Amino acid sequence: MEKGVQRWVVDISKWDPTPHDFSFALYLLPQRHHSSIIKYVKLEDRKRALVSRLLQYALVHQVLGIPFEEITINRTIEGKPYLESDKAGMDFPNFNFNVSHHGDYVAIASEPLCLVGLDIVSCAIPLRETIPEFVQNFSSYFSSFEWDNILNAGASDEILIEFYRYWCLKEAYVKAIGIGVAYGLDKVEFHHTGWGNISVKIDGETMTEWKFWLFELGKRHWASVAKGHPKSATESYKRTLRQSDFDEEDYNKGLYLPDAPFLSKTVEQLISIFCVAKG
Repeated sequence: MEKGVQRWVVDISKWDPTPHDFSFALYLLPQRHHSSIIKYVKLEDRKRALVSRLLQYALVHQVLGIPFEEITINRTIEGKPYLESDKAGMDFPNFNFNVSHHGDYVAIASEPLCLVGLDIVSCAIPLRETIPEFVQNFSSYFSSFEWDNILNAGASDEILIEFYRYWCLKEAYVKAIGIGVAYGLDKVEFHHTGWGNISVKIDGETMTEWKFWLFELGKRHWASVAKGHPKSATESYKRTLRQSDFDEEDYNKGLYLPDAPFLSKTVEQLISIFCVAKG
């Protein structure tokens, strides 16, 4: 199952495509994805949308060996992408993935059995308000324990970084279970030791069937990965999974698989995966 644990990241600031380059990459994807990419006015937003989809198709092809023309990726009603296929094989009882982009980075994470959620944050200084004013806008999404940790993190910049770290973890959890709207996040409370050994309590109860990681990508960007039990998924997302009930022994085989580091990919490398496969 270990091959199903993948973490890929692309720094899109290093890709400066000509109109021809962009069109070439776009037409590697199924036609039905094009409108959701070119709807964006800004090139940076188009790049994020395009690279997100290139990552999904390239990873599914590389890990599962499914020919590109047989890969179908759809979204749940809440917007979570999923692979519509019965070709994952028995080595991957619940293959699923999640994507995220913010700032300079676009990334994907996959798991063979557990739910996986991924979130990236760019710790940008707010332009139109002070850091305390900006952070205060989100106070209702944090428990009193988390909020105290944020406000007592130190100087303004340290408060902002602390805020984004907690926010990143909450978003990864929400995305793992497939919720489209961040509902009740104040009841999802994170604990950590120096931002390692991260755990979560929900309504005060420690969730032992979940694991979390926080990674510093560089340039004031962080990524978090959440993995947890498929029984926690929304009903719409459960329907996309092969299996949501596992006995403890089988589930722990997935939960305690070694985590993978983020592998840095270029857009050119993703394109070459398509080109080699299509001959």
